Amino acid sequence: MTRLDVTTAWVIMGCWVVFFVFWLVSALRVKAVAERVSGLPALAYRAPIVLGTALWCGVGFHDYWRLALTPRTDLARAGGAVICALGLLVAIWSRRTLAGNWSSSVTLKEGHELIEKGPYRFARHPIYTGILLMCLGTAIAQGHLCAWLGFLLMCVGFWIKLMQEESLLLRHFPEAYPAYRKRVKALVPFVI
Repeated sequence: MTRLDVTTAWVIMGCWVVFFVFWLVSALRVKAVAERVSGLPALAYRAPIVLGTALWCGVGFHDYWRLALTPRTDLARAGGAVICALGLLVAIWSRRTLAGNWSSSVTLKEGHELIEKGPYRFARHPIYTGILLMCLGTAIAQGHLCAWLGFLLMCVGFWIKLMQEESLLLRHFPEAYPAYRKRVKALVPFVI
């Protein structure tokens, strides 16, 4: 294992530790729940995210799951670490901007506000953009099949969750949200 391998691994692991600590601490300051999606609809997005995370982590999988899909080069590992760190910055900026309106599940808060400032000027769901960038960077740096399959499953899970949130927001902001949707893309500014 080279010095860059070790550095890349520490940078990526550090990004994920900062992400989880920030998420846990900031979850203490949110508004009360007014409406929540639960049951099978919640399972529809949680299952791919949990399975994707297991694949992405590659815990206990046979060697053929470790088939290299990304070249094991210094550029790929360093690039993956940079993308992961960029994703962390986007996720934290987005989470701070959303403030008390945030929830880990598909939820509408009491006194929920439609946020259109900060990163929400560029993407309607920038937290997901940030998390998926972190996952993409990690998959690039890891390079193996299960990391890439995990990333794809996480994309599916977050897309399902995004669609459920869109439905909830359309019901509660029937005039403002459709106009916002026309102006701002869901995940990738000007693209998707």
